[in-house]
Amino acid sequence: MTSDSFTIRSLGYSDLPQVIAIERRAFSTPWSLAMFVLELSKPSGICLAAADVDTGRLVGYLVCSRYDTVWHLMNVAVEPLRRRRGIGQALLQAMIERAGTEQQYTLEVRVSNAPAIALYERLHFRCAGTRPRYYRDNGEDALIMWRTVETISDAAVPDV
Repeated sequence: MTSDSFTIRSLGYSDLPQVIAIERRAFSTPWSLAMFVLELSKPSGICLAAADVDTGRLVGYLVCSRYDTVWHLMNVAVEPLRRRRGIGQALLQAMIERAGTEQQYTLEVRVSNAPAIALYERLHFRCAGTRPRYYRDNGEDALIMWRTVETISDAAVPDV
């Protein structure tokens, strides 16, 4: 998948130095290198990179793992200076295209992260509860969101 300024491709081990750099700029409690290596080593996972077309440098990435019949979005980040340009949405859409539109997806997101919640809702994720004090850095709650065939169908039904 390609846009005007970035392309989506598989994430590889050689990308990890750039991933770690973005991760540290994007999150107050970044994943370790070992966590990314573990996820990349899972044959059933989907790990994607968004790379700048001109420079080849990573501008975002996504890590999604399969657990039985459910896909769990584990990590998605966009270089802070490149946010709000469609990179996160393109990564999520590529994940859904690769895993399948009829699959079930879940994720956790900080209750305070309104831009991310809005993005997930545009892609038919719906809130299904909270995980109290989920985030270790400040004890913030996480919203649990799901994308299922039902949430997609509900979005297609007009309000009456």
